[in-house]
Amino acid sequence: MTDALIDRALSGVNIRFIRDGLGSRSFPKHAIRRMKEAGIECRTIFPLRFPWILSNLTYRDHCKIVIIDGKETFMGGINVGDEYTGMKPNTGFWHDTHMRITGESANDAKAVFEAHWKLASPDIPHTPITARNNPESVQRSHPNNEYPFPFGKTERSAFGWEWGSELGTTESTRIAKASSPEDTPSVYIQMFEGNPSLPTPVIREMHFICLTQATRSIDIVNPYFIPDADILMAIKTAAARGVRVRLLVPQRVIPKVAGAASRTYYGELVEAGVHVFQYNKGVLHAKVLIIDGEIAELGSSNYDLRSYRLNYEICAVMYHSDVARELTEQFERDLAEATPYRLEDHVNRPSSERMLDQAARLLSPLL
Repeated sequence: MTDALIDRALSGVNIRFIRDGLGSRSFPKHAIRRMKEAGIECRTIFPLRFPWILSNLTYRDHCKIVIIDGKETFMGGINVGDEYTGMKPNTGFWHDTHMRITGESANDAKAVFEAHWKLASPDIPHTPITARNNPESVQRSHPNNEYPFPFGKTERSAFGWEWGSELGTTESTRIAKASSPEDTPSVYIQMFEGNPSLPTPVIREMHFICLTQATRSIDIVNPYFIPDADILMAIKTAAARGVRVRLLVPQRVIPKVAGAASRTYYGELVEAGVHVFQYNKGVLHAKVLIIDGEIAELGSSNYDLRSYRLNYEICAVMYHSDVARELTEQFERDLAEATPYRLEDHVNRPSSERMLDQAARLLSPLL
């Protein structure tokens, strides 16, 4: 990815790069230096250095936004990391959901990026840029200056969804059938930004409204399901009034303490009539909500206090039955790789596991 950005920068493309100080703390400084030398503007939100580490340690940028030529936006749950290729040791298969947006909503995502850009601080003091006139001064990190994956191999499917062949080494990568722009229907999209400076947790309210307004079905996919009392009650009362509620969560959660906290909710949800499934094929990181087969929400936010009140997040609500249907079909495919969570499974947990789960739940506001 670094090589690709440098290649575009040396070709004259203006590139701005934001990373989170904690989430990307292991990103090497020499890579930032190479990017800066190529003319890429690099900034960090809340870097881990004094005094930021004291005042803003709990605030993190959890957004995943890429804006291309000001015309199209990629957003969702996918970060940039080796684990997403399925080739990272001790991680294995990784499942996530991302999307491509064109049109006016791309501008909404760009406004979020601009706000984060103003908030972020430069990584390295400004130095004169000479690499544009001397491309040989910037070396690609891959052996023989070759890219590990070819460029330009994604195909466009309906509604702007993109399934990348760059991840072809991942098991069961799906390449959707290409369609022309004329065949792609317009979708009404409402963009939601969450950040700790807002007096109201906007994304939490959006989730609450969607859950309480559902009349037929609710499908939720989320890796860190640690809801507050209102969200939990909205889900349980939906099931009580006859709405079919299905919750897909990972069996394997990274970090484990977050998975332990999540498990404390499964018993009362199943008892309330919610169908809980644990995805066991690998790591599930997607964040999707589908309401009545007509409305779909996709973004970066989890169902926890951190996402609602401490993180910078971005989510999109799409009002189109075809989009909801495509995501529902993906949900159904994922259920084939999942195991239903039964009430007896919850009750018969070992005492050591129950104690661990309860201890993790006490820490849930910090997870």
